[in-house]
Amino acid sequence: MKIGGLFWFTGFSRNWVGCGNSGGNSYTPPLMGQLRFQEIAKDSKTHARAGILKIRDLKIPTPVFMPVGTRATVKTLDSQDVQNLGYDLILGNTYHLYLKPGTDILEEAGGLHRFMNWPGVILTDSGGFQIFSLKELRKIDADGVTFRSIYDGSRHRFEPESCIRIQRKIGSDIMMAFDECPPGDAPRDYVARSMEITHRWALRSLAAYQEDEGHQNLFGIFQGGVHEDLRRESLDFIQSQPFDGIAIGGLSVGESREDMQRILQSVASHLDPARPHYLMGVGTPIDFLNAVENGVDMFDCVMPTRVARHGRAYTSEGALNLLNARFRQDFSPLDGKCSCYACENHSRAYVHHLLRAQEYTGARLLTLHNLAFFRSFLAEMREAILQDGFLDFRKSWEARL
Repeated sequence: MKIGGLFWFTGFSRNWVGCGNSGGNSYTPPLMGQLRFQEIAKDSKTHARAGILKIRDLKIPTPVFMPVGTRATVKTLDSQDVQNLGYDLILGNTYHLYLKPGTDILEEAGGLHRFMNWPGVILTDSGGFQIFSLKELRKIDADGVTFRSIYDGSRHRFEPESCIRIQRKIGSDIMMAFDECPPGDAPRDYVARSMEITHRWALRSLAAYQEDEGHQNLFGIFQGGVHEDLRRESLDFIQSQPFDGIAIGGLSVGESREDMQRILQSVASHLDPARPHYLMGVGTPIDFLNAVENGVDMFDCVMPTRVARHGRAYTSEGALNLLNARFRQDFSPLDGKCSCYACENHSRAYVHHLLRAQEYTGARLLTLHNLAFFRSFLAEMREAILQDGFLDFRKSWEARL
């Protein structure tokens, strides 16, 4: 059976139909893993919603941000630090973990949870974005990607099936289907071909996953670049499959913020309300506002940790550059409205000094603060949704951001 240029796997018992809130003959496929999502409240004027992500024995309130632990650590922090900040969900990177320390080490250790002593939930990406970003070191074909290691130049290959096997060895709670991520400025014909590759790889990822579902869960990723019709086509296809969650891929990859917002608006009313919606690799407060308004529940990004290493703090007054000389004698906390360890125990002047002296503690304190700010920001946003006041919350923050 051929649909939209793709051959359907006859081993699946479900026929492809449109999905979401678009009306007509649509349905939500039954979910596969142990993850469940419950929508608790929805803003009456937007698509913003508050929910509960249930996985293992944890109930994670949404909207939620996932700190990025690329190489089995959230940079400058340990697992206890992240727990103390109130996070139950982090992201690990399949590409980097596969290369270092290697999946055999992780499997021998009992999985990534035990290796890094993390009791919470781990989501692993498929490695598709890292391969996209290493243009000079990879070659894409219809079956997968051949690439060279950024560490030693050794040759490797990822295919949908191998990415599922790697994520199984890592032992993550949520795995991602392998996808092909086109750049934001790619021509339409390239984006369309890339989308079809992503669809084929999604089916192959599903087939590999269904051989042994175990305790893990699998999210599908839809693509389509900045083209609204391709986005709808890809969303319908991915949502017709029994993925446990729906991920929005291929945004924040070089397109304008206006284009990203337009695409989110175009798909908001068609996202399946029964499953969590994950916007991959996007993570600034203004992006949270734009995305949550259009139905997004989950985020990850290196932004709060990366900018901390360059002296930047997110605060209720807006962003501050603590390297600036004006903070040399500023003995107030980073943010007077924040109760994190850094704000309760240290001044702007002290952090400024550490950064200027290139002491690692400066980046650590700012990382603690930025992650605390992100968690508090989304918790307050969730409360605003529960009170049906999302737009008021947005308006109150826009001037500061």
